[in-house]
Amino acid sequence: MRAVLVVNPQATATTRAGRDVLAHALASQVKLDVVETDYRGHALIAAAQAREDGVDLVVAHGGDGTVNEVVNGLLQRGPGGPMLGVVPGGSANVFARALGLPRDPVEATHVLLTCLQAGRSREVGLGRVETDGGGRWFTFNAGMGWDADVVADVDRKRGKRTGPGLYARVALARYLRGERHELSVELPGDETVDGLRLVFVSNTDPWTYLGARPVRLNPDATFDDGLGVFALRSLGPVTVLRHVRQALTARGVRAGRQLLRRDDVDTLLVRAGEPVKLQCDGDLIGEFREVRFRGVQGAVTVVA
Repeated sequence: MRAVLVVNPQATATTRAGRDVLAHALASQVKLDVVETDYRGHALIAAAQAREDGVDLVVAHGGDGTVNEVVNGLLQRGPGGPMLGVVPGGSANVFARALGLPRDPVEATHVLLTCLQAGRSREVGLGRVETDGGGRWFTFNAGMGWDADVVADVDRKRGKRTGPGLYARVALARYLRGERHELSVELPGDETVDGLRLVFVSNTDPWTYLGARPVRLNPDATFDDGLGVFALRSLGPVTVLRHVRQALTARGVRAGRQLLRRDDVDTLLVRAGEPVKLQCDGDLIGEFREVRFRGVQGAVTVVA
């Protein structure tokens, strides 16, 4: 079996010693090449090249951004291609944790090797956004509005160490600015829902993590079904606090007068009167007036 290990050396929990241990362990079972990323988009290019070269497995070692790039490289020509392995090395590692993988890179490496030895893998559904600028795959969430604005603000603070604390502070600061978006959502079989302030789309549960605690906006979303949709008509303090409290409980968000929530959605179209920021897996994609979200079942084979 031929494999490529894509490592982001700048990821929060990635170390040179850890990379060497992972590479050595993988090399004992597969014919391995190692790529260390130097710039944004490098992991995507490396994964796309691995598919062109007929590689059997691509392992992403880094945070959710690295995993997202690897997935988009693997699927640049559509579903199929090499299997995906994940060894978490970031701060949140939402995709890896949703798969049930350990947060510790050494433990996750052991799981990966055990699965390879047993020939164990699973097909995982992904989300995809389609805009006038092209398409992008996402592994666990995407959103338009508040969360994408927060991602943009965090990107401008790249000199600071990212983590749950920084995101929480930036989210509060962004909320207090009072900026509001006007969005509409078109769902299959439903009338268009207007007057929405934000739209979050989940490919799995949880939506993200706040440290060790899951944030559950669409608690019934899974890798085996369609997309979960969470949208709010109001960003008033009472509405926001109500849903934040719900999202941090074991049951997750279930109901609310200002809430639009759907499960197992194949496709939805979000429109805005003016360009609104879009994020996928915590990466800012750009600003758009119209975005289509699609759920694609069995898009990638994951060793897990």
